[in-house]
Amino acid sequence: MPKILVLPGDGIGPEIVPEAVKVLEKVAPKYGLELEFQEGLIGGAAIDKVGKSLPEETLEASRASDAVLLGAVGGPKWDTLPASERPEVAALLPLRKGLGLYANIRPCLLYSALADSSTLKKEVVEGTDLVVIRELTGGLYFGKKSRETYTFSSGDKTESAERAIDTLVYTTPEIKRILALAFDLAKKRSGKVTSVDKANVLESSRLWRETADKMIEEYPEINLEHIYVDNCAMQLVRNPKQFDVIVTENTFGDILSDQASMLSGSIGMLPSASVGGEVALYEPSHGSAPDIAGKDLANPIATILSVAMMLEITFDLPDAAQSIRKAVGDVLEAGYRTGDIMSPGCRQVGTVEMGALIRERL
Repeated sequence: MPKILVLPGDGIGPEIVPEAVKVLEKVAPKYGLELEFQEGLIGGAAIDKVGKSLPEETLEASRASDAVLLGAVGGPKWDTLPASERPEVAALLPLRKGLGLYANIRPCLLYSALADSSTLKKEVVEGTDLVVIRELTGGLYFGKKSRETYTFSSGDKTESAERAIDTLVYTTPEIKRILALAFDLAKKRSGKVTSVDKANVLESSRLWRETADKMIEEYPEINLEHIYVDNCAMQLVRNPKQFDVIVTENTFGDILSDQASMLSGSIGMLPSASVGGEVALYEPSHGSAPDIAGKDLANPIATILSVAMMLEITFDLPDAAQSIRKAVGDVLEAGYRTGDIMSPGCRQVGTVEMGALIRERL
């Protein structure tokens, strides 16, 4: 029986994850899939209980599972810890690395019922359907970091100050595997890939672009374009419909995927899948939102759409995934909203009711 490791985490995690699990429990049996669920500790909750953000038991359980469902980690309670010990760093990064997950896939689909929920004009965002593929294990986040003291002259005095260094490193194999994933995904979509870099400034970006130009010869059916990251950020809000598959390095992808989330009305609508190893990790793109935790206000849709991705990617059940997406769309069309996507004339519901409404449509 396939096993799912459930990691609720912190903040709104323990509220949104159960709603997604209930959706899985309702949908999976209809498609001949019986699942076993195991719960584990991660993030601040793990620090409070066992003193470590990613316990070894959690990592081992992740490797022994068929898929991992994660809520969110972090919050003000743990913000005073050294940067290297905070849940966002000490849990997520080693979990992804420990599972060999080198790519984060974040689809951004605007449901027609939410065309008025975006902060952008309806005519700009309507019809948006794109995917951001972010490289996960290289770049600044995993490069060598250091601090040092240096001296400098200030007038007739010599003063000392601190200098922080973060190293951005990419290798050709790292670039090739993420580009190959983007090209393969584009085959199933429109065939267009936008590779985002900063090749006019960064040597790593020049290597990225050169590698893409060589690889594209093996993909004659793919239309590849290059764009600088600053221009991409502008174009995402100017004309998002020009994009289909966006692929980029770690830091750029982190920023651009959050920006793209607003095209869908709210980051509470954006699911994600981290893939590359034998076990994939599924999680909403948003954070732990401690300001609304425990108030039944959180939007569970991103987490519910993440388990739809799980059914499609890990278990090869695209029809099951589509049934969840359709149920979400039906609920939105019926005028139900959580606070983050609320519009005039709609009915506001909480986390639990939104989950129940989606399950009813299934």
